[in-house]
Amino acid sequence: MDADQIRAAFLDYMAEQGHFLIPRAPLMPKDDPTTLFTGSGMQPLLPYLLGADHPAGTRLADSQTCLRVQDIEEVGDNRHTTFFEMLGNWSLGDYFKDEQIPQFWTFLTDRVGLDPARIYVSCFIGDDANGIPKDVESAAIWTRLFTEAGVNADQVEVDTEENAAAVGTNGARIAFYGKKNWWCRGGKAENMPVGEPGGPDTEVFYLFPHVQHDPAFGENCHQNCDCGRFIELGNSVFMEYRRTESGFEPLPRRNVDYGGGLARIAAAALDTSDVFRIGLLWPIVERLQELTGRRYEDETVAMRVIADHLRGATFLAVDGVRPSNKAQGYVMRRLIRRAVRFAVELGLEENFFPRIIPAVAGVYELHYPEVATHADEVVAVLAKEEQAFRRTLRKGLNQLATHRDSGVSGVELFVLYDTYGFPVELSTEEARRQGITVSATWREEFDEQMAAQRARSQRSTTLHV
Repeated sequence: MDADQIRAAFLDYMAEQGHFLIPRAPLMPKDDPTTLFTGSGMQPLLPYLLGADHPAGTRLADSQTCLRVQDIEEVGDNRHTTFFEMLGNWSLGDYFKDEQIPQFWTFLTDRVGLDPARIYVSCFIGDDANGIPKDVESAAIWTRLFTEAGVNADQVEVDTEENAAAVGTNGARIAFYGKKNWWCRGGKAENMPVGEPGGPDTEVFYLFPHVQHDPAFGENCHQNCDCGRFIELGNSVFMEYRRTESGFEPLPRRNVDYGGGLARIAAAALDTSDVFRIGLLWPIVERLQELTGRRYEDETVAMRVIADHLRGATFLAVDGVRPSNKAQGYVMRRLIRRAVRFAVELGLEENFFPRIIPAVAGVYELHYPEVATHADEVVAVLAKEEQAFRRTLRKGLNQLATHRDSGVSGVELFVLYDTYGFPVELSTEEARRQGITVSATWREEFDEQMAAQRARSQRSTTLHV
C-alpha cells in the first residue's frame, strides 16, 4: 500500500468503527496563542479533551497536517521531517485501552499488512511521585495480541533510554519506559503548564532488521533507539489527567488520543526505513534528480531537506502564511531560505522553485484540493522569496567566510540577519558547516542587538510623529 491508500484505509476503517471524520485544521492555530503551528493531531481538539462536548460526538478521526520546526536540524536523516501528516482517532469519554489497542493492531496488521513479528511496543513504567501507576493494563492487552499472533511477548523494564542503551532489552517485545511514555504538549510531566491534559501512552515501533545498529547511539539497540533500526509508527495516549498547581487530577472523562505518522507507516509497508522513498516525497526527489542530473544516493541530505522544506512552505502558503520576519512568517522564511541554500549546493540556479513546486502540489492535489486551487498563488509567493534571498545569498556567504579564523559572535550574526537576510539559525548552521566557531553566548548577544534596533526604531517613530 502507498501513502494515499493507507490514509484512505485508515479513514475508512475509523468510519467503520463509528468515528466521525473531521477535516484537517489549518497549520496556523486559530484559537491557541500558546503555539505558532498545529504540531499534533490533538491540538485543535484540546477543548474537547479537557471536557467540552464535540458537536460530532465522542468518536472522531482525521488526517491532520502538522509542522514541527523543533525537528528542523534533524531533517536529513531517514525519518525526520518538519511537515508531516498525523493519522488520528479520538475517544472522548467513550472506549479506552481495551478497544483502542486492538483497533490499532488490526489496522496495522490486517488493513496495512505489516508483519506482527516486526512490531515492538513500549508502555509507561509509572510515576510514584505523582501517584500515576504502571500501565500493566496496556501490557496485558499487548501480550494477548502478540501471543495470538504467535509472537513472543517478553517484557522488560528499562525506565530511561540511556539505561536501555546500556543494558539492552534482550529482544523483549514490550519495554517499560518512564518519561518517554508520558505524553503531553510540554513533552515531560514536569513541563506541563497548569491546566494542560496528558497521560501515559503506549508506542508502537517497527523493526528494520537490515539496518545495522549504530553504536554512536549506545551499546545496545532498543525500541527508542535513534539509530534507525526501529521507527516509531504511532502512539495511543490515554489522556486521563490534568496538571494542577499541586500535581495531577483526573480529567472529567478518560480519553484516547491516537496519533500515527502516515509517512512512517507507509515506509514500513514498503519495507524501507527511508520515509523519503514513499509516494508523498519520492516524486519531489525524482524531480530534483531530473533538474540536477544528480543521484539521490549521492546527495541524500540536500534532497531530503529541499523536499521536506518546500512541502512545508507550500502548505503554509496554502493556509495563508506569508514570509516575514515575525512569528509564522519567520519560520516560513527560514524553511524557504534553507531550501535555497541546499539548492545552491546542488547547482540549481535562479527560478528553481517554479520548476519544483508543481511536483509538491501534485502529490497532494487529490486529497487536499485546496493545494491545487492555490497552486499558482503558492508558486508566486515562494518564487518571490527565492529571488529575494538569492540576491544576497552569495554576499552573505562571503561575509560569513571572513570570520573563518576569528569566529562569529551574536553581533556578526545580527549583521548577517539585518543586512543579508540570513535567519540567525541558518547562519549558525552554515558557520558550523564551514568549521567557523560560533560564540557560546551568541544568542544573548544577538538578542541584545535586536532589542537595540527595536529601541532605535521606536525612537525614530516617536520623533517622526
